[in-house]
Amino acid sequence: MRLRFRPVETSFYDHFSASAQHLVVGAGLLAEMLTEGADKESVATQMREAEHAADETTHTIVKQVNSTFVTPFDREDIYALASGLDDVMDMMDEAVDMVLLYEPKVLPAELLDQVELLQRCADLTATVMPGLRSMQSLDEFWIEINRLENAGDRNHRRIMAHLFSGEFKAMEVLKLKDIAEALEGSIDAFEKVANTIEQIAVKES
Repeated sequence: MRLRFRPVETSFYDHFSASAQHLVVGAGLLAEMLTEGADKESVATQMREAEHAADETTHTIVKQVNSTFVTPFDREDIYALASGLDDVMDMMDEAVDMVLLYEPKVLPAELLDQVELLQRCADLTATVMPGLRSMQSLDEFWIEINRLENAGDRNHRRIMAHLFSGEFKAMEVLKLKDIAEALEGSIDAFEKVANTIEQIAVKES
């Protein structure tokens, strides 16, 4: 039996769960932003507030790891996971901001497919976070996130093909391409979070 002479600070798990919940909120706002008739100014304001709340949670994690003697797993992994979760939120915030600022005339249906994938990734990430306490049954999470990321890559290729089909004017292509790349970047960022969790689980097993 391994003896611990100092208590491990376990509130990190709660902070990571809170961080993942911010992503669920962000993905929901992103979906709302792409809904026909949405109040884009209001949604963008809510997204900025959600992104700020996510930043505060990230800062709390970093501050705590810097002041805690015994952490539940490696400090480098805590930093990486906190940073990865923050990156997802930043990318989704960027996508919302682009829709607000670029004012695209038409949003291809494939973009909505990407957002659905993002919502699925966010839900899965929020669901798996409590599992960090036991490090049990996490493999299904990163396998599914990888599958969703591959689906996102395929969908992104379809989006690009649609944009360059001649249906859209050049300026609209540029706007929509930026939005599509922000969405793909968000999905990629979720995969990085999953990879970090896998690395943590392997080290702790």
